[in-house]
Amino acid sequence: MALRVYNTLTRKKEEFVPRKPGRVDIYQCGVTPYDYTHVGHARQYVFWDTVRRYLTYRGWEVFCVQNVTDVDDKIISRAHKEGVEFTEISEKYHKDFLDVMDRLGVKRPEVMPKVTEHIPEIIKVIEGLIKRGHAYEVEGDVFFDVVSFPDYGKLSRRSLDDMMAGVRIELNPKKRNALDFVLWKSSKPGEPSWDSPWGKGRPGWHIECSALALEYLGTGFDMHGGGDELMFPHHENEIAQSQAYTGEKPFSRYFVHHAMLNIGDVKMSKSLGNFFSVRDVLDQVEPGVIRYFFASRHYRSPANYGVEELEEASKAYSRLKSTLDAGKRALAEVDKKQPTVSNENKSCRVDLFAAARDSKRKFIEGMNDDFNTAIGIASLHDLVRPINDFLHATGGGAQHDRQNLEGLKEAISTLETLGGVLGLFQEAEDPDDGETMDSLVKLLIDIRDDLRSKKEWGLADKIRNSLKEMNIVLEDTPVGTIWKKI
Repeated sequence: MALRVYNTLTRKKEEFVPRKPGRVDIYQCGVTPYDYTHVGHARQYVFWDTVRRYLTYRGWEVFCVQNVTDVDDKIISRAHKEGVEFTEISEKYHKDFLDVMDRLGVKRPEVMPKVTEHIPEIIKVIEGLIKRGHAYEVEGDVFFDVVSFPDYGKLSRRSLDDMMAGVRIELNPKKRNALDFVLWKSSKPGEPSWDSPWGKGRPGWHIECSALALEYLGTGFDMHGGGDELMFPHHENEIAQSQAYTGEKPFSRYFVHHAMLNIGDVKMSKSLGNFFSVRDVLDQVEPGVIRYFFASRHYRSPANYGVEELEEASKAYSRLKSTLDAGKRALAEVDKKQPTVSNENKSCRVDLFAAARDSKRKFIEGMNDDFNTAIGIASLHDLVRPINDFLHATGGGAQHDRQNLEGLKEAISTLETLGGVLGLFQEAEDPDDGETMDSLVKLLIDIRDDLRSKKEWGLADKIRNSLKEMNIVLEDTPVGTIWKKI
């Protein structure tokens, strides 16, 4: 089954065919670092990290560009308010972005260009637009002439005439048309500025993405990503100015937009003040919980974020992790003992080879259907059930035959690999700490077994209950007691 992607340009799922065989070029709209990174931002970057991981898993080379809008009205306003240079604000909050993305396991793009480091490239594109009759200068400001681009509105499916009719007030008398948008802003007192053919000033917001995408990817690159709120006017303007500049189309072959993250059905945003910083959330839950929460919902579906939703994700993720950990412990124990058990009476009837194959097939089918991570998550849970059945039937793998042992290895490897494509199971654990815990829990299980043999049920139950309070659950099986973290 070929990968199919929903293309906002055509409003349908299309078979994904990159411009270069074996390579995928992606442009992501990056952050404007003027405040701490919130969970709404994380949805975009976790999703695109998952896309990149999946494409790599399927054998493609991936090259990703993600801009940094390090000069902007909001950055300048905050700098004035705090009495510092604008660079101090952008650097502080961009560092926060990088820190929390690293903690979430989001792999950094191949290129992360800053606007302030690419002023000449931006000016070059603006000059080209003026030369080609698509832009004009008025008193140090440069505007894009939307009337000069007949396809304006094709991404958002808006008619230029309808947009014109909907304009009530002319906000800027310098413009020829109310819909024209700024490419270069003349400088104001106290604002950062750069020299240009039109005087001192700085780039408009829209032009930076066109200039940086064209600089690093050229025209006709594969995927352009961002939130659906950027479809108009930001991405619409990118298409217009990019294709007007190059004379070629498409600017990007596939526009892929994710839905917003909501709180009580209201979009999470800094301007509304209803946001949770990623830094604060990571103080409460491990990174895999956040990634599981996002992956359990399709990227084009709006998602509500709250305590209950996060708790549900935490419990579900713990089920996956505890099974993975229990399976690894069973395999490690077997490796230590080097057993050669082959008695048919000790054979388990759970076919883990078939379970692993089915899980992988469902996972790929789901991800090939427009990156449906919800189906990917479901396929992991489908695999966890037979693994747990095997561990229960064999007392954590203590009783087995060689075929079932190999099946457990295959199932655990598949669970870990597919989970890794979604960015799960990345939490670092000190191997010594893991071995110490394993030894201590086994010691307590032995003591509990001894107490039960002496019919000292109260003390045996106290061990079980005390371990449960530490999120360690004991499970008595026909061939012994096994344990899991929850």
